[in-house]
Amino acid sequence: MPTGRRLYVVLGALMLAMLLAALDQTIVSTALPTIVGELGGLDHLSWVVTAYLLAATASTPLWGKLGDQYGRKRLFQTSIVIFLIGSALCGIAQNMGELIAFRALQGLGGGGLMVLVVAIVGDVVPPRDRGRYQGLFGAVFGISSVVGPLLGGWFVDNLSWRWVFYINLPVGVLALAAIAAVLHAPSRRERHRIDYLGILLIVGWSVGLVLLTTWGGTTYAWVSPQIIALGAGAAVLIVAWVLVERRAAEPVMPPRLFAHPTFTLGSAISFVVGFAMFGALTFLPIFLQVVHGVTPTMSGVHLLPMMAGMLVSSIGSGQLISRTGRYKIFPVLGTPIIAVALWWCSRMDETTSTSSMSLRFALLGFGLGMVLQVLVIAVQNVVPYEDLGAATSGVTFFRQIGGSFGVAVFGSVFSHQLSRNMESVLRGVPPGFDPEAAQGDPKAMERLPPGIRGDFVHAYAESIQTVFLWAVPIVLVGFALTWFLREVPLRATSHTRDYGEGFGGAPTYRSSQNEIERALSELMRQDAKAAELYARLGRIAEVDLPAGSMWALCRIAREGTIRGGALAERAGVPEEKGRPYVNRLVEDGLVERHGGELTVTAAGREVAGRLVAARRAGLARHLEGWEPEEHPELARLLSRLADESLGDDADVNVFAGTASER
Repeated sequence: MPTGRRLYVVLGALMLAMLLAALDQTIVSTALPTIVGELGGLDHLSWVVTAYLLAATASTPLWGKLGDQYGRKRLFQTSIVIFLIGSALCGIAQNMGELIAFRALQGLGGGGLMVLVVAIVGDVVPPRDRGRYQGLFGAVFGISSVVGPLLGGWFVDNLSWRWVFYINLPVGVLALAAIAAVLHAPSRRERHRIDYLGILLIVGWSVGLVLLTTWGGTTYAWVSPQIIALGAGAAVLIVAWVLVERRAAEPVMPPRLFAHPTFTLGSAISFVVGFAMFGALTFLPIFLQVVHGVTPTMSGVHLLPMMAGMLVSSIGSGQLISRTGRYKIFPVLGTPIIAVALWWCSRMDETTSTSSMSLRFALLGFGLGMVLQVLVIAVQNVVPYEDLGAATSGVTFFRQIGGSFGVAVFGSVFSHQLSRNMESVLRGVPPGFDPEAAQGDPKAMERLPPGIRGDFVHAYAESIQTVFLWAVPIVLVGFALTWFLREVPLRATSHTRDYGEGFGGAPTYRSSQNEIERALSELMRQDAKAAELYARLGRIAEVDLPAGSMWALCRIAREGTIRGGALAERAGVPEEKGRPYVNRLVEDGLVERHGGELTVTAAGREVAGRLVAARRAGLARHLEGWEPEEHPELARLLSRLADESLGDDADVNVFAGTASER
């Protein structure tokens, strides 16, 4: 494993890569009006967001399993390259069709970045420190949700909308170079039977349904042959997908999950929340820039209250859940808050003050933050171990799919309503003015006489009002579903927060073992101070040694033979400070010293084994209800984490006192 400066370089590169993928979910939102103005294609606006979400969501399980099977470093580098190629192509796109296609390519790489970053952290960070670093990576999502809209607007105002994509290139190349240079840690490889057909079918029916909601009632009539064919085709693909998943050795989403009420309800509510969240993020900047005439940068500033509300309620609800063990109340309260906020947003027009809009946006973010991570906690808390990874990924999957549908449906409603509202306005336009250009390019309205321009602005305002009004009943359905969520006492692992989920996060793929390891790493981080931990383990294992001696014994037993200077370096203390603790081990016959070499004896290995067994038993208590002994891979994980977490690198706290004498 990399240590010291090398470790920080690896972690910095990983955080840069995750920031790129997370930003691209939000940075485009404030640039959309300008993009539509230059490339045209207002009817396809929603697909700039939807294409990225769909590609990233569908590809995450594939990236995750390929990384397990063939090693993560090369797969991670490949995903960065794909993401950068997609970014460069997006920047040079000449029409909306090209941009949508290149966004899908970018999303394909982004899905790999999201899932492989977290996996690589597990490869390069010791177990007891893993929870701390994973929390930092989760915070990247919070930063991206705030910075994304603001940064996108700044690029549009000061450079060009194309820099929304070009900015990825230097940052991505830097991350790629750092990973190539310093990441040499071999990852544990696992054989998988990858469900390629299941992934393709998911993409097929998802795209079919999103196209149906995008084109229905706008491009084609709802009863047109095209829409009927799309609906029938999506239905056939869903049936085929269910049949394939029942027979797949490692299905992307096991059908048996849908027989579990908590998973079904959690996925449905997650779909609703994604629907509202991504729909709002897409159309609020359009409202601000067109109706209120603010610059793209200022539209990002106006969205800060929404992001602040989301961060406050995400962090606050996570802390309260950890302390009280109660979680159902948060979605029960959060969904009506979202509905009220959306209804309130539907009352905004060109006369609404900035302070009033900020309150509405903050309320919307606050409601979203109360629901996002709770649904994952509820599902993880009740599913059996073998379905834990699939259930976690499934809830996130449905949130992302909900976002894709939300953006598509909002876009369809907006386009249809705008066309209707424009009918009366178009009667008064001067000769030579292209009304379609005005709909597709907000800046074209600046050339209109003030009176007519006011009518155009009001038509836009009413159209976006309709968008938010249509979202209210959908969220109320989610509110009704929250009452059927069962609240059961939380497992210890469910008290650990995944900040990526709390901030809206990204599509994820984790196996059941990955998810347990994440939670146990966080719990180990919350353990008592190192000296107290070893003292407790010593009492349980009946080992009468100072904490520093127990740490040294476990480290020497793991290595077999190690030089004294290297041991002190691992501990993060001067060699003379650690020597008394090693001397105690030599005196007790647990370690032999030959020159500068320290070698564990048979007696020492037996004592270290008792300490590891005590640590393993303590970790196993966190997994009550999952029966570790019935799952060999879970039993092996407990043994590995127990062994790796004793004798951790730079555990300087165990040397705070003085070695005890007989």
